[in-house]
Amino acid sequence: MSIIDLEGIYTAYEGGSEPVIRDLSLMVDRGEYVVVGGPNSAGKTTLLESINGLVKITHGRASVCGLDVRRLGPEVRRRVGYVIQNFYFDPFTPFTAREVVMMGRFGRLGLLSRPKESDYDAVQRAISLVGIEDLAHKTIGTLSGGQQQKVMIAHNIAKESEVMMLDEPFSNLDFQAREFLQDVFKRMVQQGIPVLMVAHAFDGLPDIPIHLVVMNRGRIICDLSCQAEEVEEIIRDECGVEGRC
Repeated sequence: MSIIDLEGIYTAYEGGSEPVIRDLSLMVDRGEYVVVGGPNSAGKTTLLESINGLVKITHGRASVCGLDVRRLGPEVRRRVGYVIQNFYFDPFTPFTAREVVMMGRFGRLGLLSRPKESDYDAVQRAISLVGIEDLAHKTIGTLSGGQQQKVMIAHNIAKESEVMMLDEPFSNLDFQAREFLQDVFKRMVQQGIPVLMVAHAFDGLPDIPIHLVVMNRGRIICDLSCQAEEVEEIIRDECGVEGRC
Protein backbone atom coordinates (compact mmCIF):
# COMPACT_ATOMS: atom_id res chain seq x y z
CA MET A 1 0.00 0.00 0.00
CA SER A 2 1.28 3.49 -0.83
CA ILE A 3 2.31 5.57 2.19
CA ILE A 4 0.48 8.56 0.67
CA ASP A 5 -2.72 7.85 -1.24
CA LEU A 6 -4.91 10.77 -2.33
CA GLU A 7 -7.94 10.11 -4.50
CA GLY A 8 -10.08 12.89 -5.96
CA ILE A 9 -9.50 15.32 -3.09
CA TYR A 10 -10.79 18.88 -2.92
CA THR A 11 -9.43 21.20 -0.23
CA ALA A 12 -10.42 24.66 0.94
CA TYR A 13 -9.13 27.09 3.54
CA GLU A 14 -11.51 28.13 6.30
CA GLY A 15 -13.71 30.93 5.05
CA GLY A 16 -12.72 30.36 1.43
CA SER A 17 -15.51 30.15 -1.11
CA GLU A 18 -13.56 28.20 -3.74
CA PRO A 19 -11.46 25.03 -3.41
CA VAL A 20 -7.70 25.54 -3.70
CA ILE A 21 -7.10 21.94 -4.80
CA ARG A 22 -9.53 20.32 -7.20
CA ASP A 23 -10.02 16.64 -7.95
CA LEU A 24 -6.40 15.77 -7.16
CA SER A 25 -5.10 12.21 -6.98
CA LEU A 26 -1.55 11.21 -6.02
CA MET A 27 0.20 8.06 -4.82
CA VAL A 28 3.63 8.07 -3.18
CA ASP A 29 5.46 4.91 -2.17
CA ARG A 30 8.13 4.43 0.47
CA GLY A 31 11.60 5.47 -0.64
CA GLU A 32 10.46 7.92 -3.31
CA TYR A 33 12.02 11.34 -3.84
CA VAL A 34 9.16 13.59 -4.93
CA VAL A 35 9.71 17.06 -6.40
CA VAL A 36 6.61 19.27 -6.63
CA GLY A 37 6.98 22.10 -9.15
CA GLY A 38 4.83 24.61 -10.98
CA PRO A 39 4.07 28.34 -11.06
CA ASN A 40 3.23 30.50 -8.06
CA SER A 41 -0.26 29.90 -6.61
CA ALA A 42 -0.44 26.49 -8.27
CA GLY A 43 -1.43 24.80 -5.00
CA LYS A 44 1.94 23.26 -4.14
CA THR A 45 2.04 24.34 -0.50
CA THR A 46 -1.66 23.50 -0.12
CA LEU A 47 -0.86 19.97 -1.32
CA LEU A 48 1.64 19.53 1.54
CA GLU A 49 -0.83 21.02 4.02
CA SER A 50 -3.54 18.66 2.75
CA ILE A 51 -1.29 15.63 3.21
CA ASN A 52 -0.54 16.81 6.76
CA GLY A 53 -4.19 17.49 7.62
CA LEU A 54 -3.63 21.22 8.11
CA VAL A 55 -6.23 22.29 5.55
CA LYS A 56 -9.72 20.87 5.31
CA ILE A 57 -10.31 18.13 2.74
CA THR A 58 -13.92 18.63 1.71
CA HIS A 59 -14.26 15.75 -0.76
CA GLY A 60 -12.32 12.66 -1.73
CA ARG A 61 -10.19 10.13 0.11
CA ALA A 62 -6.81 10.80 1.74
CA SER A 63 -4.69 8.15 3.46
CA VAL A 64 -1.22 8.88 4.90
CA CYS A 65 0.78 6.25 6.81
CA GLY A 66 -2.34 4.09 6.65
CA LEU A 67 -4.40 6.76 8.47
CA ASP A 68 -7.51 8.61 7.28
CA VAL A 69 -6.32 12.24 7.16
CA ARG A 70 -9.86 13.63 7.46
CA ARG A 71 -10.46 11.83 10.78
CA LEU A 72 -6.97 11.45 12.24
CA GLY A 73 -5.11 14.63 11.33
CA PRO A 74 -3.26 14.99 14.68
CA GLU A 75 -1.92 11.42 14.47
CA VAL A 76 -0.84 11.99 10.86
CA ARG A 77 1.07 15.11 11.92
CA ARG A 78 2.80 13.13 14.67
CA ARG A 79 4.17 10.76 12.06
CA VAL A 80 4.93 13.20 9.22
CA GLY A 81 7.78 15.71 9.21
CA TYR A 82 7.01 19.12 7.71
CA VAL A 83 9.47 21.99 7.28
CA ILE A 84 7.44 25.05 6.34
CA GLN A 85 8.56 27.96 4.19
CA ASN A 86 9.61 31.30 5.69
CA PHE A 87 9.30 30.42 9.36
CA TYR A 88 10.75 32.98 11.78
CA PHE A 89 12.08 32.83 15.33
CA ASP A 90 12.06 36.02 17.38
CA PRO A 91 15.65 37.07 18.24
CA PHE A 92 14.76 36.72 21.94
CA THR A 93 13.48 33.13 21.65
CA PRO A 94 15.30 31.50 24.59
CA PHE A 95 15.60 27.91 23.33
CA THR A 96 18.90 26.56 22.04
CA ALA A 97 19.13 24.77 18.71
CA ARG A 98 19.55 21.46 20.58
CA GLU A 99 16.38 22.12 22.59
CA VAL A 100 14.44 22.87 19.39
CA VAL A 101 15.66 19.59 17.89
CA MET A 102 14.61 17.78 21.08
CA MET A 103 11.10 19.20 20.66
CA GLY A 104 10.84 16.88 17.66
CA ARG A 105 10.75 14.00 20.17
CA PHE A 106 7.76 15.33 22.11
CA GLY A 107 5.21 13.50 19.95
CA ARG A 108 6.82 10.22 21.04
CA LEU A 109 7.51 11.26 24.62
CA GLY A 110 4.24 12.85 25.58
CA LEU A 111 4.09 16.23 27.26
CA LEU A 112 4.75 15.04 30.82
CA SER A 113 7.51 12.49 30.15
CA ARG A 114 11.20 13.19 30.50
CA PRO A 115 13.60 12.40 27.64
CA LYS A 116 15.33 9.03 27.84
CA GLU A 117 18.81 8.13 26.63
CA SER A 118 17.30 6.98 23.33
CA ASP A 119 15.79 10.45 22.84
CA TYR A 120 19.12 12.18 23.44
CA ASP A 121 20.75 9.73 21.03
CA ALA A 122 18.14 10.50 18.34
CA VAL A 123 18.71 14.24 18.79
CA GLN A 124 22.48 13.89 18.54
CA ARG A 125 22.17 11.74 15.39
CA ALA A 126 19.95 14.37 13.76
CA ILE A 127 22.30 17.21 14.72
CA SER A 128 25.29 15.31 13.34
CA LEU A 129 23.46 14.26 10.18
CA VAL A 130 22.55 17.85 9.31
CA GLY A 131 25.98 19.13 10.36
CA ILE A 132 24.95 21.69 12.99
CA GLU A 133 27.09 20.56 15.93
CA ASP A 134 28.60 24.06 16.14
CA LEU A 135 25.13 25.59 16.52
CA ALA A 136 23.73 23.20 19.13
CA HIS A 137 24.23 25.48 22.14
CA LYS A 138 23.32 28.75 20.44
CA THR A 139 19.84 30.22 20.92
CA ILE A 140 17.66 29.71 17.86
CA GLY A 141 16.70 33.37 17.57
CA THR A 142 20.31 34.45 17.08
CA LEU A 143 20.87 32.15 14.08
CA SER A 144 20.60 33.16 10.44
CA GLY A 145 17.61 32.10 8.36
CA GLY A 146 19.63 29.32 6.72
CA GLN A 147 20.88 28.04 10.07
CA GLN A 148 17.35 28.04 11.49
CA GLN A 149 16.27 26.06 8.44
CA LYS A 150 18.89 23.40 9.18
CA VAL A 151 17.76 23.23 12.81
CA MET A 152 14.16 22.63 11.74
CA ILE A 153 15.25 19.90 9.34
CA ALA A 154 17.14 18.25 12.23
CA HIS A 155 14.01 18.70 14.41
CA ASN A 156 11.97 16.68 11.91
CA ILE A 157 14.68 14.03 11.51
CA ALA A 158 14.84 13.57 15.30
CA LYS A 159 11.07 13.13 15.18
CA GLU A 160 11.75 9.91 13.22
CA SER A 161 9.22 10.98 10.62
CA GLU A 162 7.78 8.32 8.35
CA VAL A 163 7.37 10.96 5.61
CA MET A 164 9.49 14.11 5.21
CA MET A 165 7.91 17.15 3.53
CA LEU A 166 9.78 20.38 2.82
CA ASP A 167 8.49 23.64 1.37
CA GLU A 168 11.28 25.56 -0.38
CA PRO A 169 13.90 24.25 2.07
CA PHE A 170 16.86 25.82 0.26
CA SER A 171 15.61 29.39 -0.08
CA ASN A 172 18.12 30.72 2.49
CA LEU A 173 21.02 28.38 1.73
CA ASP A 174 24.06 28.62 -0.53
CA PHE A 175 24.81 25.97 -3.14
CA GLN A 176 27.25 24.05 -0.92
CA ALA A 177 24.68 23.80 1.88
CA ARG A 178 21.98 22.72 -0.61
CA GLU A 179 24.21 19.94 -1.97
CA PHE A 180 25.01 18.77 1.57
CA LEU A 181 21.34 18.57 2.56
CA GLN A 182 20.35 16.93 -0.72
CA ASP A 183 22.75 14.15 0.23
CA VAL A 184 21.01 13.91 3.63
CA PHE A 185 17.64 13.55 1.91
CA LYS A 186 19.05 10.98 -0.51
CA ARG A 187 20.13 8.84 2.44
CA MET A 188 16.65 9.15 3.96
CA VAL A 189 15.10 7.96 0.70
CA GLN A 190 17.52 5.03 0.61
CA GLN A 191 16.28 4.11 4.10
CA GLY A 192 12.71 3.97 2.75
CA ILE A 193 11.51 7.39 3.97
CA PRO A 194 9.78 9.30 1.15
CA VAL A 195 10.83 12.92 0.73
CA LEU A 196 8.41 15.45 -0.81
CA MET A 197 9.92 18.79 -1.72
CA VAL A 198 8.25 21.90 -3.12
CA ALA A 199 10.90 23.84 -5.02
CA HIS A 200 11.55 26.50 -7.64
CA ALA A 201 15.28 25.79 -8.04
CA PHE A 202 16.35 22.32 -9.13
CA ASP A 203 20.14 22.42 -9.11
CA GLY A 204 21.86 19.86 -6.93
CA LEU A 205 19.08 17.25 -6.97
CA PRO A 206 20.47 13.83 -6.02
CA ASP A 207 21.38 11.32 -8.71
CA ILE A 208 18.42 9.04 -8.05
CA PRO A 209 15.07 8.63 -9.84
CA ILE A 210 12.79 11.61 -9.23
CA HIS A 211 9.02 11.35 -8.90
CA LEU A 212 8.07 14.65 -10.51
CA VAL A 213 4.70 16.27 -9.83
CA VAL A 214 3.85 19.46 -11.72
CA MET A 215 0.86 21.49 -10.52
CA ASN A 216 -1.17 24.37 -11.84
CA ARG A 217 -4.44 25.94 -10.65
CA GLY A 218 -4.93 23.36 -7.94
CA ARG A 219 -4.49 20.34 -10.18
CA ILE A 220 -1.68 17.96 -11.09
CA ILE A 221 -0.88 18.38 -14.78
CA CYS A 222 2.13 16.05 -14.89
CA ASP A 223 3.01 13.04 -12.73
CA LEU A 224 5.95 10.91 -13.87
CA SER A 225 9.37 9.46 -13.03
CA CYS A 226 12.48 11.08 -14.48
CA GLN A 227 16.16 11.77 -13.85
CA ALA A 228 17.31 14.76 -11.84
CA GLU A 229 18.75 16.54 -14.88
CA GLU A 230 15.39 16.32 -16.67
CA VAL A 231 13.29 17.99 -13.96
CA GLU A 232 13.70 21.63 -14.96
CA GLU A 233 13.15 20.98 -18.67
CA ILE A 234 9.98 18.97 -18.04
CA ILE A 235 8.54 21.68 -15.82
CA ARG A 236 9.42 24.34 -18.41
CA ASP A 237 7.74 22.28 -21.15
CA GLU A 238 4.61 21.81 -19.03
CA CYS A 239 4.39 25.41 -17.84
CA GLY A 240 5.99 27.37 -20.68
CA VAL A 241 9.22 29.34 -20.70
CA GLU A 242 7.85 31.95 -18.28
CA GLY A 243 6.46 29.37 -15.88
CA ARG A 244 2.80 29.98 -16.74
CA CYS A 245 0.87 26.83 -17.58
